[in-house]
Order: sequence, then C-alpha cells, then structure tokens
Amino acid sequence: MTMCLLCHREIAAPLTLWQLINFQPITEQIVCTRCRQAFSAIDPQLGCQSCGRLSDQKKCSDCERWSSEIEFSNRACYTYNTAMKAYMSQYKFNGDYRLRTVFQLEIQREIQASKCDVVVPIPLHPDTLAARGFNQVEGLIGELPMLRALTTISATKAQHQSAKNRKQRLTTAQPFKLAVDSMQLYRKNVLIVDDVYTTGRTIRHAALLLKKAGATTVKGLTLAHG
Repeated sequence: MTMCLLCHREIAAPLTLWQLINFQPITEQIVCTRCRQAFSAIDPQLGCQSCGRLSDQKKCSDCERWSSEIEFSNRACYTYNTAMKAYMSQYKFNGDYRLRTVFQLEIQREIQASKCDVVVPIPLHPDTLAARGFNQVEGLIGELPMLRALTTISATKAQHQSAKNRKQRLTTAQPFKLAVDSMQLYRKNVLIVDDVYTTGRTIRHAALLLKKAGATTVKGLTLAHG
C-alpha cells in the first residue's frame, strides 16, 4: 500500500491478469483516482490557440489585447480549479517539494512533444527562492535539460505576484533580464515553462526578451490557466 500525496489515503495498486501472467512489476501510484479526477484537463483542440485557456473561440478576448506584442502561443494543461489551487498552495506556498512528481511526467511529455531546442523556466526572485527553497517550475521540469536564460532585475521583491490584482499584473514592468549570452538563444525554438498562466503578463515579458535575444520562435507551456 502507498499513500496518496494529496489526500494521504492509502492507494490500492490495481493488479491486472496481464501483469500476473507476464510477471510484470506493479507501477506505484502516487495520487489516488479520486484526487486525479478532481483536476480538469484542457483539451488543446478546445483551448484558445494563443493562451491555452478553455474557450469556444480560437482566440479569446483577453488575447486580442496582446495583438501588438510578438507572436506567441501557450499550452495550458489544466484549468485553475479548486483542486489545482489546493495543489499549488501545498506545493508552492507550503513548500511540499514531493508534489513536483504529481505532474512532472505530464509536463515532461509536453516538453518533448513541443520539439523545442531550448527549455527556459520562469525564474524566481532570489528572495522567494531563498524563502521557498526551490523553484517550483524547475521541479516540474525535473531532470530534462533546461537553460536558466532569465533572471530577475530588481534586487528586492516588493510584492508577490499572487498578491497583485489583475490591473497590477497587466501594468507590471519588464521584471527579467538575460542571464546567458544571447548566442545560446539565437535561431533557437524556445519553450518557456511556468506553473500558472494568469493574465499572461509574466510569460509574455519573458517571451519578448527571448525573442529580442534572437530566438526564432518562443512558445509557452504552463501547468494551469488561471
């Protein structure tokens, strides 16, 4: 018996006849079926082709406002529903690093399917990293190769992104600067990975900077869309 990482109930691993006949090992589950089903996946065919949110339009009204920015599209895997909010709270704000494994394989499959040349995680401000002890985005990427191409500009963190309202987020100034030589991005197909797409301001700031550095294409991948 193993314990679900989210609800802490015991998980009874299903044993199939095929596994018995072929002496196959039982794959250990880390999240129970009940918890897994509480998350709401977004079918990429039913999402906005620009931000990835669940939408009946190919380009949602929010993304129409970004028309003057660079060409950019984001793939969001899940809606930011109650289950996802609880997961993020436990993973990010309570610092339960074990929870990176809940969606890690899925994020890795999405990265591999993107056929990108370079994976760039959204960085944390040094103050946040020191307090949390880990970058939750890098935790989701796991052992796959990544390029820490960005770093934050400000020396001190005035306010957490999660504490800002929509207007404050949209008017946030460019928070990033390059942390590597631009030649590492020149003519590369870049995938930016973040945890939650809210207004899109943060990931689009990053995309704009990477595009200016010479990247051929810049796309996004987020675990959830808020």
